[in-house]
Amino acid sequence: MQNSYNVDERGYYGSFGGAYIPEMLYPNVEELRKCYLSIIGEASFKEEFDALLKDYVGRPSPLYLAKRLSAKYNTNVYLKREDLNHTGAHKINNTIGQILLAKRLGKTRIIAETGAGQHGVATATVCALMGIQCIVYMGEVDIARQAPNVYRMKLMGAEVRAATCGSKTLKDATNEAMRDWISNPVDTHYIIGSVVGPHPFPDMVARFQSIISEEIKWQLKEKTGSENPNYVIACVGGGSNAAGAFYHYLDRPEVTLVAAEAAGLGISSGHSAATTFLGKSGVLHGSKTILMQSEDGQITEPYSISAGLDYPGIGPIHAHLFETGRAKFMAISDQEALDAAVQLSRLEGIIPALESSHALACLDKMSFKKDDIVVINLSGRGDKDMQAFMNSGVV
Repeated sequence: MQNSYNVDERGYYGSFGGAYIPEMLYPNVEELRKCYLSIIGEASFKEEFDALLKDYVGRPSPLYLAKRLSAKYNTNVYLKREDLNHTGAHKINNTIGQILLAKRLGKTRIIAETGAGQHGVATATVCALMGIQCIVYMGEVDIARQAPNVYRMKLMGAEVRAATCGSKTLKDATNEAMRDWISNPVDTHYIIGSVVGPHPFPDMVARFQSIISEEIKWQLKEKTGSENPNYVIACVGGGSNAAGAFYHYLDRPEVTLVAAEAAGLGISSGHSAATTFLGKSGVLHGSKTILMQSEDGQITEPYSISAGLDYPGIGPIHAHLFETGRAKFMAISDQEALDAAVQLSRLEGIIPALESSHALACLDKMSFKKDDIVVINLSGRGDKDMQAFMNSGVV
């Protein structure tokens, strides 16, 4: 019998997950838990969701055989081009799904958190599309290093609120969004951008992002005659793009799943976000997962050159995949990610997001057979990271 790595009826992936929430949020989360599966299963929901993914987002995103990159590693490397989606990343898949859900629940106000700004842009995009008020929380540090995305959000009518506590990055933006939701429980829906937070968010986001692996299956079948690659590689911060890329392969043990975490300046440097190498079990933002924390359970500050990966934990689905050994986790340093970005830019004429560059960097740490099929989820485009590239001096 195949082992399922998906969520159980209690909202857990193995020993991780659940809903650890303040009493004031219970009605919201319970409403979602009771309704989300029936709503997203409705024919009218599916029809609207699929139509928007096709005509608005531009799906299916191509599965591209990167010939020069493949020649470099003497194997077959395919890139799942989520960078070609409207707004430049995979995040739009989830925000489309959640805005449609929020409308059906009668919500009139949307809040979100963002790190690299891609989820914030995707949320602002769907709120503009649907004419719904949008407030995005973003760490003060991330606002400075992702200025073009901040401007994009404002251009589309969103209000961007700075998180000025702690490390002033993604964790702190999430804290502020949670506080807002507690204060506005009736009219507000919180569009969480990753597979984190209380159940049902991790499962719901994974389901909306599962379109990635759903497409990979039929695209690979078309190109190679087989639905199954040998490897699927994706970066993991919270882990929504990886959850989507892995989703339809979770119960396929012949497919090796590889998750790239941000090692920052080095795992032992004190400036890292390599959660599975540094973390232990704990509770943050409404779920039990693996977290970077001190001996007395205080969350330690993560670091990564990539604004989308500097989160002190991973989604509970990834904690379970790590604990069970179903996915292999690799720690990629800032420099390794930068080098991988330059390499893809020069070999294929594709400038990847710094998040995606961590996945690309795994190629140098792995060995392949000539006939292997390797799929890398290119979760975002590098336009937003130009300043970081320039500051790094890689060119």
